[in-house]
Amino acid sequence: MKARAAGALAAAVGLAAAAAITRFPHYAAFILLPASFIVIVILLRYRMRSSTETPHATMTATPPGSFDTRPAAARRDVPAADGEARADGSDRVGIEAFGDPALLVDGDYRVIAANRLAHSLFGARIVTDDLRLVLRHPVILDAVRFAAANPGPVEREVTGLGSSDGAYRARVIDVGEAAGMRRTLLTFADITQTRLTERMRVDFVANASHELRTPLATLIGFIETLQGPAAEDEPARRRFLDIMGREAARMSRLIDDLLSLSRIELDKYVRPQTVIDLQPLFADVAKTLAMRLEGDRRLLQIDGGESEFRLPQVVADRDQILQVLHNLISNALKYGRSGSPIKVRAERLPAVGTRAEPMVKVTVTDEGDGIAPEHLPRLTERFYRVDTKRSRSIGGTGLGLAIVKHIIERHRGQFEVASRPGEGTRVSFTLPEAARPSPLPRPVVLPTTSNVVSPPVLPAVSHK
Repeated sequence: MKARAAGALAAAVGLAAAAAITRFPHYAAFILLPASFIVIVILLRYRMRSSTETPHATMTATPPGSFDTRPAAARRDVPAADGEARADGSDRVGIEAFGDPALLVDGDYRVIAANRLAHSLFGARIVTDDLRLVLRHPVILDAVRFAAANPGPVEREVTGLGSSDGAYRARVIDVGEAAGMRRTLLTFADITQTRLTERMRVDFVANASHELRTPLATLIGFIETLQGPAAEDEPARRRFLDIMGREAARMSRLIDDLLSLSRIELDKYVRPQTVIDLQPLFADVAKTLAMRLEGDRRLLQIDGGESEFRLPQVVADRDQILQVLHNLISNALKYGRSGSPIKVRAERLPAVGTRAEPMVKVTVTDEGDGIAPEHLPRLTERFYRVDTKRSRSIGGTGLGLAIVKHIIERHRGQFEVASRPGEGTRVSFTLPEAARPSPLPRPVVLPTTSNVVSPPVLPAVSHK
């Protein structure tokens, strides 16, 4: 309509100008110039208006905060798809874009639409059901009622939704009306791992504080005793100083392990690139622990299997693997029976099945009291001890296996613990085998004077 009006107006100006020129031919130039200017202004004004205005078909955009329920054929930016003519088709197209379980509910608490994640959490037949029967969670229902009466989103943290025992952050927001029907959008973000991480952090701080406070309290108590009643008691002073030295050493070991664990976690996602030999590390650990082994009448047996002298190289951080071996063999010394052997075995595992690359497996076995099955899943937790009193009496910090697990994870290996009460414990870990260099081609031996057989010299025949 606007185009026709602009064209008619321009035509009228042109006809008026032509009539004026016919009547006053001597003033044609003065009439033609303003008429042309007027026509150009009319056309330019229409062009500017048409470029800034949106056609009526595209002006039906969804208002902010609402939820578009028009069929895809009515939405220029979304192509029509098979099955969208159904009543809930348009709602489902929009709700599938959410990365969390999402539900769209009307004013009567009836579920209008749900995405695939919501179907997995609440069941396949959730659509058209009553929300109060689907969730049965008073916190969520109160949030829906509150969102309907107040503008803006409402957030609640809940547990025990649907078939999951995890923690979720529910976000409820009123998205307006469509066809006279009030609607509310609910999304559920899974925060289970976040809460577990926070709990682990709180437990870690509490345990670390407790582990440091115990020897520190012992030191303070003995210092006060030495400054008071035992100031002149030489035997008591020596005994107290010996205990204070052990407690200070325990605090030092604990701090060293905490720093070591922190450094390992910083490099958790940086895979080592160095190629090393394992056999020299076995010899280094044996030399380091030689006095402790001799004092407990223990024998360290190192077995390379059938490939004892052909153990392949591995891709690993030398210092960290040395720490792993030291921690595992030290544990075998602490918890194995006195006089029993400690066996260390290394073997090559070929790439088969789910193992994409060949690995080298190292196993440390001791003969001791063993570990009950209920303790095995928690052995790598920080500060977890099967026997707290015994562990502290022999100088354990409760971080040794946690450090081992993090080091092996950084090397993309596997860590396993197997034990039976009364038989002992077997701890193993794997490391990726280094790629073997391709063999060089055999050199071609060129003939020389030393290996060339000369042809026989035939006697000369004289012709007379």
